[in-house]
Amino acid sequence: MARTARLVLPGQPHHVYQQGNNRQTVFFDKEDFDTFLNWLKESSRQFKVDIHAYALLNNAFHLLVTPLDETGLARMMQWVGRYYVPYFNKKYKRSGTLWEGRFRTSVVDADNCLLECTRFVEQKPVLDGLVVRPEEYEWSSYPHHIGIKPDPVIRDHAVYWNLANTPFARELAYKEFSKHFDYPESETLERILMSGWPLGSEDFKKQLEIQTDRQFRMGKRGRPQKNSQNSQK
Repeated sequence: MARTARLVLPGQPHHVYQQGNNRQTVFFDKEDFDTFLNWLKESSRQFKVDIHAYALLNNAFHLLVTPLDETGLARMMQWVGRYYVPYFNKKYKRSGTLWEGRFRTSVVDADNCLLECTRFVEQKPVLDGLVVRPEEYEWSSYPHHIGIKPDPVIRDHAVYWNLANTPFARELAYKEFSKHFDYPESETLERILMSGWPLGSEDFKKQLEIQTDRQFRMGKRGRPQKNSQNSQK
């Protein structure tokens, strides 16, 4: 059975997820994180993919990106893998695949869900128990967004820019927004994003269905109910 083609829409934000094969560790030390991020930055520029947020975990990574054309995202991911996997295998004297299958994507409703998705990505180190506060984690874009240090990997989305008129005010507004993180809500977000379904409003999903000729909203299953008058005849 042919697998469903990955949905990539130019100019639209996408959540991207990739994990190690059998959940194995893919980042052991600072050199691994730095090497991956350097190649991610270079490939994102080369293939015209704006990276808005990221979190590199020990055995996986999350990205929030906007590809500017239909092929750029896949080419970026292939390019990073083509360089990082041989580096990793040589360093740790191993062979074979590093990643578990192909990377997953979910289209994100920029107007209604981009900030929520950014917050989810940057809170993952906290959710996974790696740190207590997101600013303590070095390998995410959260320090960039609250003004601790600029991150050359990041190209901020207009939704983030619209939080306020000055950098300091934007960083303060986003930091305040990030404090209101609901853990049950994060489970719902993760379930949607891991399934590959779009993250957005019903109107957003409806427009996607028209645009792509795919179904993204849950319809009623089973036989239609009979008319009550007819059933009494």
